[in-house]
Amino acid sequence: MRLILTLEYDGTPFHGWAAQPGLPTVEASLRAALGETFSSVEHLAVAGRTDTGVHALGQVASVDVEDGPPPERAAAALNPRLPDAITVVSVSSAPDGFHARQSAYSRSYRYRLYTRSTPSPFELRRSWWLPRPLDEDALAAAAAVLPGEHDFRAFTPTQTQHEVFVRVIERAEWIRRGDHLDFEITADSYLRHMVRSLVGTMVESPEAIPALLEGRARLEAGVTAPPWGLYLVAVSY
Repeated sequence: MRLILTLEYDGTPFHGWAAQPGLPTVEASLRAALGETFSSVEHLAVAGRTDTGVHALGQVASVDVEDGPPPERAAAALNPRLPDAITVVSVSSAPDGFHARQSAYSRSYRYRLYTRSTPSPFELRRSWWLPRPLDEDALAAAAAVLPGEHDFRAFTPTQTQHEVFVRVIERAEWIRRGDHLDFEITADSYLRHMVRSLVGTMVESPEAIPALLEGRARLEAGVTAPPWGLYLVAVSY
């Protein structure tokens, strides 16, 4: 039986999603919990392989299992076996042919800035604290040019396994929520560090974004924003 799992996690204690020998990862924790809950666990796949320190509000995984609780009771069985930083929000049966990564047609991320003049212990490792003034009109104008098809090679490390740098952005905007300024983006897929590099560049020099979308070199763009402000919010199928 193939299951669809929707997950939330705090990425702080993990070295990203993908299992790595000797390091705590979300995948390793989930595999261990699945192995304690079902007699057989195969073909675990995930919609987005988040990096070290990156969080998720709506991560989606698919997995083939046998001999365990039915889907409606699987979350309750899995959660006591997971670290406190990971929660299985829901579990359902997958339709024929469903694959968490290959079946997805878009993924939405949020990057959160915390702009209060003083830091907050509750924002530590949850957002990027930037107390200096930001030109929010310029940030909005930079985000407005992102939707559509562009070459994003300026926003991924120079040393990369990517061969195609063109991505299609469905939506991109900055949203003010009290002391938070959030960048939200939806796309078909992303390059490594793409969202964080976009945020870092917009914060440093928002006016540079249009020219950088013409396939410029990485060194022409800005810094890569820290991972702890990034959240995988939702996956659409």
